[in-house]
Amino acid sequence: MNETSKPLSEIEIIKDKSDYLRGTLKESLLDEITGAIAHDDTVLIKFHGSYQQFDRDLESERKRQKLEPLYSFMIRVRLPGGISTSTQWLAIDKLADTYANSTIKLTTRQAFQFHGVLKNKLKKTIQEINNSLLDTIAACGDVNRNVMCNPNPVQSAYHLEAYEYARKISEHLTPKTGAYHEIWLDKELVAGGEQEIEPIYGKTYLPRKFKIAIAIPPHNDSDLFANDLGLIAIEENGKLTGFNIAVGGGMGMTFGNPETYPRLATVIGFCPKDQVVDVTEKIVLVQRDYGNRSDRKNARLKYTLDRLGVEKFAQELNNRLVYELQPAKPYQFDSNGDAYGWEKGIEGNWHLSLFIEGGRVRDVEKYKLKTALKSIAEIHEGDFRLTGNQNLIIANVTEAKKKLFEKILNENGVLTDKKLTGLRLNSIACVALNTCSLAFAEAERYLPSLIDKIDEILIANGIENEPIVIRMTGCPNGCGRPFLGEIGFVGKAPGKYNLYLGAGFSGERLNKLYKENIDEQEILKTLRPILEDYAKNRYKSERFGDFVIRKDYLKATVQGIDFHI
Repeated sequence: MNETSKPLSEIEIIKDKSDYLRGTLKESLLDEITGAIAHDDTVLIKFHGSYQQFDRDLESERKRQKLEPLYSFMIRVRLPGGISTSTQWLAIDKLADTYANSTIKLTTRQAFQFHGVLKNKLKKTIQEINNSLLDTIAACGDVNRNVMCNPNPVQSAYHLEAYEYARKISEHLTPKTGAYHEIWLDKELVAGGEQEIEPIYGKTYLPRKFKIAIAIPPHNDSDLFANDLGLIAIEENGKLTGFNIAVGGGMGMTFGNPETYPRLATVIGFCPKDQVVDVTEKIVLVQRDYGNRSDRKNARLKYTLDRLGVEKFAQELNNRLVYELQPAKPYQFDSNGDAYGWEKGIEGNWHLSLFIEGGRVRDVEKYKLKTALKSIAEIHEGDFRLTGNQNLIIANVTEAKKKLFEKILNENGVLTDKKLTGLRLNSIACVALNTCSLAFAEAERYLPSLIDKIDEILIANGIENEPIVIRMTGCPNGCGRPFLGEIGFVGKAPGKYNLYLGAGFSGERLNKLYKENIDEQEILKTLRPILEDYAKNRYKSERFGDFVIRKDYLKATVQGIDFHI
């Protein structure tokens, strides 16, 4: 039922002959001659939650010395709904120091990420992650990734129930192959080949990665429409009744290829909550059977949806269900950011939302964030919650511990008197250089200093407290969801970026290219008059993304296929 008779892509062939994701990973890990693994295994290891990378800062010097690149591995830890116990936080903290680069990356999909793990430490690291009752399987690869959910219990009376659905969906869609447990956990070999089955994915899994998010209106803090499948929680009389189903979102595109584009998910109906796991599975099956397996650049569900058409897609979905989706229910989103500071829950406990710039937990100079969070985790009876904006909630803090936690954070320079602007508090940056092989330019290491300079413009015009969503990525694959930034930057070359403007503040409208391949000087020169205009001529409560469209700086992107127009 695949849409094309063209030859399968190389990766499809690798998956097909991999014996359900085993490949030669065991042999690659034992090869002491190189810090890398075999080519085919670099594809397969993604399904196990890891990417092979190398330090690009050292690339030229190592070539001069006739050495191979300094290979290492990124490991992503699955965390459905973004909730971690204090014990698990301590385990992650220890692993970062023992095997990685002593930092923890909080991702835009509510997962933990390690960088700099050497091949000879890879297996031990994954084993210890599993010992903490977490895992890495399906954190990457052509399968369903980490399922996101609004992490803030204060924002919804039925948050816990929505989180439980995120956990159930994640568990249901986790690959069933025994390869993960055999390779990393030394479990007994199970029968491979034709005797083993993947009941949902099949032998070659999905044509491309698949992302799911749950959002609870009016807070779209999981950026639901950027996902292949978005589940909008619907409540009636204070109770969760079901979910609106949105399909076909995705951020990635390829420069110079207009057939690739970001797209926001389309709402196609509603299902009661007891049907949502089944509906989710059937949507995955449609993508499995109709997705493009010859061209990975056009393999995401968004392209399947646009090729088939929404009506035909919905018809195919209904054919696989023993019921039909109901008409979508009314809902409204008003933001996609996080609310910072202390909030008291209905149960009497406190929840502290912290801004974590770039999602990087580390100790630097007078800002000892990693030390502070470790000290808190050692005595915290509640949990830690990762947000979809790379931030952190220290959740379920008792009244007795609240002042103590504030003291720990203050002593380590985390809670300071420094006023952060609305722009910085709504910023996201992907890892990019120096470890991501796809990056053309900096993102996480550069965005803070660029914001410093943009802040000067905001302060001079009295709009430093206005929340403006800003996103930066090192390439157009969109890990930091740059095309949903009211101000978005996508790297084109070292020090050069495409500038995008005009996204919706609540994540319901894409931005559009405004200027191409510009450096910092040109960025500031371009943004200054627009921000000055916004300060002087905006309507009351008008968002920056809405303003630039109203003032005809550019036209709104109505749908993904219009992105390049």
